[in-house]
Amino acid sequence: MSHKLRIHSPAIHYFDMVRRCNSIREAARRLNVASSAVNRQILKLEDEIGAPLFDRLPGGLRLTPAGEILARHVTVVLQDIDRVRSELDAMQGLRTGHVEIATVEGVTADLLPCVLKGMRERYPQVTIGVTLLGSQAIPEAVLSGSADLGLAFALPRCAELQQLCVGHFRLGAIVAPGHPLASQHEVSFASCAEHGLILAKSELSIHHLLAPLRRRLRQSDRPSLESGSVELAHQLARRGIGVAFQTRIGIEADLANGELKHIPLSDNGGVFSDLGLYVRGGRYLPVAVDAFARQLGEEIRLRERQELESLGN
Repeated sequence: MSHKLRIHSPAIHYFDMVRRCNSIREAARRLNVASSAVNRQILKLEDEIGAPLFDRLPGGLRLTPAGEILARHVTVVLQDIDRVRSELDAMQGLRTGHVEIATVEGVTADLLPCVLKGMRERYPQVTIGVTLLGSQAIPEAVLSGSADLGLAFALPRCAELQQLCVGHFRLGAIVAPGHPLASQHEVSFASCAEHGLILAKSELSIHHLLAPLRRRLRQSDRPSLESGSVELAHQLARRGIGVAFQTRIGIEADLANGELKHIPLSDNGGVFSDLGLYVRGGRYLPVAVDAFARQLGEEIRLRERQELESLGN
């Protein structure tokens, strides 16, 4: 079944697209209908509800409190349509479907490509969309329905999110092979500060994991460099500019090639970052989303076992 199911009123679909685009004109363009048709459906919904759904602002439309309530309901309804379509496809022996995942940058170097390759080989007709976000933005992407799955490090507990799987990975200092710290088996955050710090900005989970250590550390003589990109941090560490921090996830090739060293932090007996896979709580997963989630879970557990074995040697 390749066509889209239209079980519910067009108003539901029109409202959702306007919510995503913050514009009636852009929503109409994406829906391939006239702007007047979209506007009529929005006005009809507002009349039935008895309250405006959008504030009309110079910069575009913004949901009102009533609109936010309706948006939560519409997200559930439309995701349920995806589930129904997926189940109908499964009954016919098909392997079609679409998956949207919001993920942090660190997993895109090796872990996620491995899973995407496996999905392509097993389910070649399943399409997948990937959006890169900071950890702090991923819960909203999942809860709003713009992503089926969220993959992030060190997310705080949220009652509205369900954790499908989690792997525990040790945070460490990232340095070039010739760095003075490179021969260490463990290292303290204070020792790293003596060589210049490459720190993560607040949108990244590493920033929050290291915050307690930064508060305990007295002002360093060397200024810190902050980056919102883990890849930039790798490149700076590779050039010997300072000490960056992350788990082994994301630098697998650099470690194998000997271009970077990962030295576990010794503070508090070790600093750990949990890599979790999340879905909106209570959601019944379509077949394609469930298959992708299972493969991701298997890969995360595999990487966790490999790290434990490497640390044990």
